[in-house]
Amino acid sequence: MSIISYPRVGQTNDRKVFIEFYSNNKRVRLFNGTRINNKLNPNNYPENQRLHQANILAAEVYNYISKGGVLRTFRKQSAMIGKLSDLEYLNMALESKLNGSYSDKYKSTLRYIHRDIVNACKGNVITLEGINSILNKYTSATSYNTLRRHLHALLNAAVSKGMEPRDLLSNKSRKNKAKLNKPFREIRLVLDEIRVFNDKLYLCCLLTYGCLLRPHREIRELRWGDFSSDLSQIHLSGHRNKSGRNRIVPVPAYIRENLVKGEDGRNIFSGELEPYNSDYFKSLWSKYKAQSKVLEEHQTLYSFRHTGAIDIFKRTGSLTKLQKAMGHSSLNVSLTYLRGLEVAELQEEDMPMI
Repeated sequence: MSIISYPRVGQTNDRKVFIEFYSNNKRVRLFNGTRINNKLNPNNYPENQRLHQANILAAEVYNYISKGGVLRTFRKQSAMIGKLSDLEYLNMALESKLNGSYSDKYKSTLRYIHRDIVNACKGNVITLEGINSILNKYTSATSYNTLRRHLHALLNAAVSKGMEPRDLLSNKSRKNKAKLNKPFREIRLVLDEIRVFNDKLYLCCLLTYGCLLRPHREIRELRWGDFSSDLSQIHLSGHRNKSGRNRIVPVPAYIRENLVKGEDGRNIFSGELEPYNSDYFKSLWSKYKAQSKVLEEHQTLYSFRHTGAIDIFKRTGSLTKLQKAMGHSSLNVSLTYLRGLEVAELQEEDMPMI
């Protein structure tokens, strides 16, 4: 229950009436009952009746807040006095995330999780049982951990908006068995087959391998204006790549010979102002994979990026160069990345000897 001083009634120089009170040493002035979901507006009455109506409004506001009612901030959804429900804080958290500079996939996942939380809520209260019921739908450790991470982000955002902090994620993340991302042993053989299949997929694979860009967003969204005038470099601003940092990526000669520069604002694949849809290369790869005679198990479109990373590391032996080429945020990320590839960390001479 919130405690406020009893509102006093005042009047402006142009004869508008208002009520005024203090809460937590902050002055609050109201001209109508909108912010407590009350339709009373004293200033809609004739001047000789306004003061009387303002006194009625003062009593309404005092009773409403004293009984635990919520007074929202002006033109916002946050609570100035009192507490919103868990779901109201969750809605505010989702809105904040959706207005942020995150990927469409991330925002889509948050919407999905928000819907699940709403369906699992008892009334307007988010419970541990409800959260666990959402998580326990997943048997895959990868899916479970991904959902748990996104749940954590959304619930933390709700707490930052004012929701009471509680331990709503008591279950620990599940241990996931490491998967080996299989690189290509015969990169030319695979690229030649793809070139015959589809020239746009071929260019995407070349850029994924030779520039180590990520295919489904960074490459798919490339415009001719992202290239230097001689096509020797690609310039990507922070909001266009996963690392969030500005990147300048060299373009090898074997890629440049496949490029014919178009208008700066046009996408290099669609030829239009807008790129193809987010599943474009995923769908193309699935069709190619179904008819390929050279692909091995566990090889994907991202295997070109993995293969390029291995080539750089084997030729240079430099983690720093690999980090810059991959656009990783730290050397530790690059180390973790290499552990998932077929890069031997021990040589024969490192093993025990007799």
